[in-house]
Amino acid sequence: MAGPPTFIAACRRQPVPYTPVWFMRQAGRHLPEYRRLRGEGSIMEAVRRPDLAAELTLQPVRRYGVDAAVLFSDIMVPLTGFGVEVAPGTGPVTNKPFREKADLDRLRVEEHPYVAEAVQLVVKESPVPVIGFAGGPFTLASYLVEGGPSQNYLSTKALMWRDPALWGALADRLASIALASLKAQVEAGAAAVQIFESWGGALSPAAYRRFVLPALRVVLDGLAPLAVPRIVFGVSAGELLALFAEAGADVVGVDWRVPLDVARQRTGPGVALQGNLDPAACLAPWEVLAEEARAVLAVAPETGHVFNLGHGVLPSTDPGQLARLVELVHAETAR
Repeated sequence: MAGPPTFIAACRRQPVPYTPVWFMRQAGRHLPEYRRLRGEGSIMEAVRRPDLAAELTLQPVRRYGVDAAVLFSDIMVPLTGFGVEVAPGTGPVTNKPFREKADLDRLRVEEHPYVAEAVQLVVKESPVPVIGFAGGPFTLASYLVEGGPSQNYLSTKALMWRDPALWGALADRLASIALASLKAQVEAGAAAVQIFESWGGALSPAAYRRFVLPALRVVLDGLAPLAVPRIVFGVSAGELLALFAEAGADVVGVDWRVPLDVARQRTGPGVALQGNLDPAACLAPWEVLAEEARAVLAVAPETGHVFNLGHGVLPSTDPGQLARLVELVHAETAR
């Protein structure tokens, strides 16, 4: 009887024939076929078309031979009822930022059947497991409170300190929304999920533990009965890795700032690690990229490692570099 797919086995810290690979933002602007198919419309328009979202999800699987397909979608999809849109060249924005208790009424768990339909379409065609995803509590809250992307998250932090009760209600509501979205994706066939707590690294460990960790636990605990690997990833979140593991993550994503052997010391042995090549290395000559990839593999755990970038694929990346990178990781970790 065949065992689980390589990616799933690695997430569960089981023996694998080689280290599995996938890339955050592996479906995107660096692919010419993506640009031809997507055109100039907004990402939300593409996400709302299940057939298009499914095809964009599958493009890098066909091209690269990666070991997982990450759904083409956006972390802000569950918050479109709040008036959030993704502005080209800017990112998620809202004209009516979260400011007071009454704004909670604008945040509701809503169904987005086009997302589940896209997952179902991908599962039918994909030779590898499908990863669903959602935003982490702090990351989602930051867009709502700031009104868009931020460099310092001052309004978000000010709300946490000024009105902890309102912040807690906001974080709890966002946890419920993210959990509902992830459950729907798993029920549609996603075999693993990733929580993008992308901007959580803006907080100290003490602040994250106090203000965000309880909401993150709600999401992870709610997913536990579904028995799919749960990945948590943040940028510049090296000081939060232990908290992600403590919250219940099965896999902790690591950006390029923390070597994987150091990350292992912080998380302990009870979780798998994902990462963590600097995406900018993919812009270097192949010999340099290969050396950097081998350096990541040299300090990765022997079991329980999923190779990935330390953040998303950069738009200027040559697809040929990623194809060779997948081949290198597979070949040099073959057991």
